[in-house]
Amino acid sequence: MVEKRGLYNFRAASQFISDYDAAHVEEFVFEHHALPAGAYKKIFCSTLIRSQLTAKAIFGDEAALVVMPEFREFERKVFALPWLRLPVTFWLAVARVLWFMGFNSRGIETFKQARKRAKQCATVLAQEAEENKAAIVVAHGLLNNFIMRELRRMGWRLQEKGGSGFLAVNIMER
Repeated sequence: MVEKRGLYNFRAASQFISDYDAAHVEEFVFEHHALPAGAYKKIFCSTLIRSQLTAKAIFGDEAALVVMPEFREFERKVFALPWLRLPVTFWLAVARVLWFMGFNSRGIETFKQARKRAKQCATVLAQEAEENKAAIVVAHGLLNNFIMRELRRMGWRLQEKGGSGFLAVNIMER
């Protein structure tokens, strides 16, 4: 488990991001009417271990994971203000806002590039759904929101909104 409490300097906040991206998931029980156990065998997920572990926990070890770097979360990095000690949530929020505005993308993917990647992900999922009647992705919050935006632009609509938190299930149909 990655600890969020306390005050962090920018180096510790940067380390938090690395630790969070490498973290495993805690055990959980998950049931959803649209995702009956064993019903789905092909699951798209990101290269981050927590995405893959979550997919296996939900769909079982027999599910074939299609691990694609395109499904990783939008990148983030904190800015260097070495004299400040702030809550990690502050560092992350300000870093994300600056990134959206184009001021915090040196060395990482820009917001424009990330939106383009979300569009590619939406295309992959739409093609999968067209060929196999359904497409399942276990990915990351902000990316998922932008994939849903792109799917809407492609004519898909949200049938069931399950939120944007951990283990949220959002169902779209064409």
